[in-house]
Amino acid sequence: MDVFILSLASLMSVRKKAAPRNRRSTRSSPPRPLRRLLRQISASAVLAFVAASCALNPNWREQLQIEQLSVGQFSLEDVLPDWRWPALPSLPSLSGNLSTVQSPDGVFVQTSFASCADFFPQRSAPVVPEAPILRELCFTDFALLHSGQYKTPVFVVERLSRSKLSQSSQFKRSDKFYAEARLPQAERAELADYRGSGYSRGHMAPAGDMYSAEGMAQSFSLANMVPQNQRHNAGAWSKIEGDTRKYVQRAQGDVYVYTGPVYESPVQTIGAGKVAIPKYLYKLVYDPNTGKSWVHWHENSPDTKVGAPISYQEFVNRTGLHLLPHLSR
Repeated sequence: MDVFILSLASLMSVRKKAAPRNRRSTRSSPPRPLRRLLRQISASAVLAFVAASCALNPNWREQLQIEQLSVGQFSLEDVLPDWRWPALPSLPSLSGNLSTVQSPDGVFVQTSFASCADFFPQRSAPVVPEAPILRELCFTDFALLHSGQYKTPVFVVERLSRSKLSQSSQFKRSDKFYAEARLPQAERAELADYRGSGYSRGHMAPAGDMYSAEGMAQSFSLANMVPQNQRHNAGAWSKIEGDTRKYVQRAQGDVYVYTGPVYESPVQTIGAGKVAIPKYLYKLVYDPNTGKSWVHWHENSPDTKVGAPISYQEFVNRTGLHLLPHLSR
């Protein structure tokens, strides 16, 4: 970033270093209009590079302010009068392969997850109801579809096995929560949103499931969190997570686990960023070796108890989420 600023400063200082009008030069120089045009073209090239870099790296936009692009008397408006920072919708989408699907039940989005398709059974990515600002994020030990509207996941998926869970005990829980830098600031939760809210930062992919050091650290991304009632998180929900791990350790092969929030209107929020508080949480467990699937459906409440799970089809009826499209009717 400092290199960009120095480059701009160097270009923009040309005007200050120009020879006085009444002083002759021993070297010939281009006519004044051409010199100005050349300065504008050079500065425009650098600014375009900065703009593209900031669009691809949203965090840089927080470090680089418009005022830094004005040095001396040569300002941004001299070069590109109509130039503005890229608006969020024009940023490169992390889910550029998403496509919509029409059905009698409404408009749905076919996700892709081309970079981490192995997390899904038969490499079959979910079909979900159309919603604003959906972005796919791949991590080392899990993947998720993120909602920029609610600033929480739509779902998080894990591909677990007995051998993977046997490695999880090797890694110490980091507890270093962080905002997800791959998401634009306007779409992500911040640490300050949870501070003093009365809600815990509830993991969707649990830290206890992680089977690599990178996965453990990444599980503390706020993109993997929802505002969760603290008693529910430490009580009934913690038991569901533990029971799921016990099942995986008994299973004969890979088990796919999907976890996420469900909202009901009116949606309550926390923090200045208005991170949505889910009404319910779900955990779908699918064992392709037995063909069995079930869904734990919990209200995000301190009084929630562990009860009987619901069927996958009932889950689809309640949410419209076809997380296992090869099983959906």
